[in-house]
Amino acid sequence: MKSRNIWEQVPAPLELHEDARGKIVDVFYNDDIAHVAVIVSAPDVVRGNHYHKQTTQHMLITKGAMEYWQKPVASEEPATSVLLKKGDLITTPPNEIHAMKTLEETEFIVFTSGIRGGKDYEQDTFRVDSIVPE
Repeated sequence: MKSRNIWEQVPAPLELHEDARGKIVDVFYNDDIAHVAVIVSAPDVVRGNHYHKQTTQHMLITKGAMEYWQKPVASEEPATSVLLKKGDLITTPPNEIHAMKTLEETEFIVFTSGIRGGKDYEQDTFRVDSIVPE
């Protein structure tokens, strides 16, 4: 898992441009994005509890907040979490179990590198028991 706020951490070769009109920030540059989806979740909803063998997902929070839970597939350790808020971008690599618990109505955009999207949605999705503590 990699996490950053797109407005606060802009690693090269990405750029942030700001003037009197506002801001423009690069989110991706020379990345192979195969699918993009927008998800809106009600408060106190758990999504995910799965992993992908071939797919990398990038999630950009555009509204709200959530707990992001993760652990490597082969790990016996409990899952760990980070709090994500508006502007945060988190990258989920292959073979990382992940789940999200919304804390309020939350909207996020999922950018996918791999075969998970459209009619291939379930092709690289492997469901597991919940990693989010009760």
